[in-house]
Parts: sequence; C-alpha cells; structure tokens
Amino acid sequence: MTVLVGTTASTPAAAVGATAVNLVPKVHDRARSPLRVGIIAPPWLPVPPVAYGGTENVIDILARGLAATGVEVVVVTTGDATCPVARRWVFAQALGVGNGGVAEETCHVIGAYALLGDVDVVHDHSLVGPIYARSIPSPPVVTTNHGPFNEILTPIYGAISQRTPVIAISHSQASGAAGVSIAAVIHHGIDVERMPFSCGTGRYAAFLGRMHPSKGIEDAIIAARTAGMPLRIAAKMTEPAEREYFTAHVAPHLGGDIEYVGELRRTEKYDLLGEAVCLLNPIRWDEPFGMVMIEAMACGTPIVTYDRGSASEIVDDGETGLVCGDQHSLAKALGQVEALSRSRCREVVEQRFSSRRMVADHVALYRRVIAGGARCPGTDQRTSAARRNPGSEGARRSHPSMRSSSGSVSAV
Repeated sequence: MTVLVGTTASTPAAAVGATAVNLVPKVHDRARSPLRVGIIAPPWLPVPPVAYGGTENVIDILARGLAATGVEVVVVTTGDATCPVARRWVFAQALGVGNGGVAEETCHVIGAYALLGDVDVVHDHSLVGPIYARSIPSPPVVTTNHGPFNEILTPIYGAISQRTPVIAISHSQASGAAGVSIAAVIHHGIDVERMPFSCGTGRYAAFLGRMHPSKGIEDAIIAARTAGMPLRIAAKMTEPAEREYFTAHVAPHLGGDIEYVGELRRTEKYDLLGEAVCLLNPIRWDEPFGMVMIEAMACGTPIVTYDRGSASEIVDDGETGLVCGDQHSLAKALGQVEALSRSRCREVVEQRFSSRRMVADHVALYRRVIAGGARCPGTDQRTSAARRNPGSEGARRSHPSMRSSSGSVSAV
C-alpha cells in the first residue's frame, strides 16, 4: 500500500511507503502566537462525512469553531476531507468503515503525530493514538471517547487516563467509566445558525439513525402504527449486518404510512427533521450522546424517546420532548408531543448545545492541560455516578493533570 503524506498548510508533503516520515516541525513561539491545536481524526471517514458519521461530524464542528475564535487548528484526517481548516493526511482516501483495522489505524496515527510536532496540544479522537503518543516525544495530548465505557473500552481508557486526560461526552457515559479518570464531561454542540428552523407541518414522525436493532426502529414502527402517526425512516444501510437487519425486521413492516426514505445528506436530513411533528428516537441502548436529538431540536422539532443513555441530559421532559419508559407510553406521547413549543426546542440548543459552548469548554481544558502538563502520574480518584442536566465542561472529574500545586482541582 502506498501512503501519501499530504497537507493543505505550508508543511512539505512526501510520498512514502508503509509508514509516514518524520517532518521537521516549525519553530513555534508559544508566548507570542495564538493557541495551536492539532486534531487527529480516525481514518475511516472524511471530515466532515458525506452522510452518516457522528465522530467526524463532531470533529468538523469543533475544528471550524476553534478556527472561528482565532485558534490555529490543523486536522489530520484523510486527503478527501473538506473541513475548511488546515488539513494534513496520511491516507489520500478515507478507508471506509469496516475496511481496516489496528494496522491501518496505527499507520495513520504514527504519521499524524509526525505531522503535529508544531502544535501546543493534540486532541486525539483515535483509539490507538493516545497509547502510541506515550512512547514518543509529543505535545500534550487529550482524547475523547466517543463510544461506551464497556468491557472492552473501559480498561483501555483506564490505562490511557493515567497519563492522558480523557473527555467523556455525557454524564451518563462517564458514570460507567469504572477505573477511568475523566478530565472533563463536554456535551457535543452544533452550529445552530446553520440549522433551518421549521414549523413541523409535515404531519409525520421522523426516525433518523442507522439500520441497527439498538436504534429502536421496530419500536418506532409499532408506536407510530398504534398512534396512527405516519413515520418516515431515514437510516444508514451500507454494511451487510445493516442490510440483513432491514430485510428481516424492517422491510416486512413497510407500507401505508410507514416509509423508508434511505440515507440522507445534510440538507435532506434537515428538511426531514424540520417538517416532522417529532423525532421518534426509541433507543434500546445507553447511547453516550444523541447528536440527532440536538439536531432535531435546533430545527424546532421535539423528541420522543426512551430514558436511556444521555437522553435525559438532552431532553427536558415535558418541555423539549417526552421521555418515555415503555412502548405504551411511547405511542401515547405521539398524541401529546404537538403541544410542545418548537421555539423552546431551538432556544435550549442555542443555550446549552451550541458549537460556541463546546469550543469554549474544549479551549478551557486545552489551556489547563498545557499549563499543567499531560504526562502526569496516575490518580486514585475515579469517576462517580453523578449525572447532571446542563452540558458543561465545568462538571469535569478530578484528573491529575488538572490539579494545582496545592493538590486542589483548578477552576475553569
């Protein structure tokens, strides 16, 4: 495999074989220059993704938001990315979900760190990267876990967190991080001004996600049929398991007022959400953060969902949506949700889930990590099970690199 090390900035590009070359970093005067942040994206999808791609969408929003505040940001992604900031890459094309493994990700992160020697802090969104960074001289590193703290990821992040600050994306997610030091809980944010507000005149409920049983599509169909509410299903369906699930469990129920509309691009997605009476989101797993819920609310569309994962941190029950406990209450909620204020849904996103708030929370963390150093000895303090509603980095846990010389946790 030929790997192309490329850049949109002034760093020279080089064509190499199986690994990236070490490029000579620029001399950077940290005392006089703006904050410089390097972001490492996974190599599976471009930034932003063409369609489905939660992590890459978040990285795009964060990178653009940082640049808008004057931060000098560079993203190591793939060569086909279009995020409008300085970009560097190891692979010329995104590898595709399911088309690579540890070897490809390792190649990507080795090249990424070689390309980021001139930044003040690295925000690594890969899994292998923070482990590799411990073996080489590098700027301070922080990392975000975009998945659950389960039996596989928890011990990995437990080891990473001994020297690298770990960011959780919800309090629900963080509450399951046994043995992991969580440096901050930072809810995702979106560019609210880019989201069209609509009046929801389509007379249907919308489902948006991927074709997987954990997303609750079958529950959505049953609830919609029970309530007599038309349902439009937009879902990613590119992997074999997704297609098999659709054929066996979803396709037999289509027809009449239940319609599958395919996987939608950005503008199509916003149109679907904006015209919907509600987003019907009956998740069957403890989803770390429901990005689609804040996107829907920004369009003015309230949420009908189960009380799983981060749902109760995002949805104010009875105000911006209805949080349900079972299938019966889900169907009942569809008959009540139109009474909720669509303008209030938008207002809550502007207040709590904007990209400006997300960027400010990350910058505060970056500056403390730079000031305190990222390579610190472990700590005995671990995450608690506390869950709060407001999305804020201020609810961070005690991490060794966040401590002052007196041992107390530093203020925001």
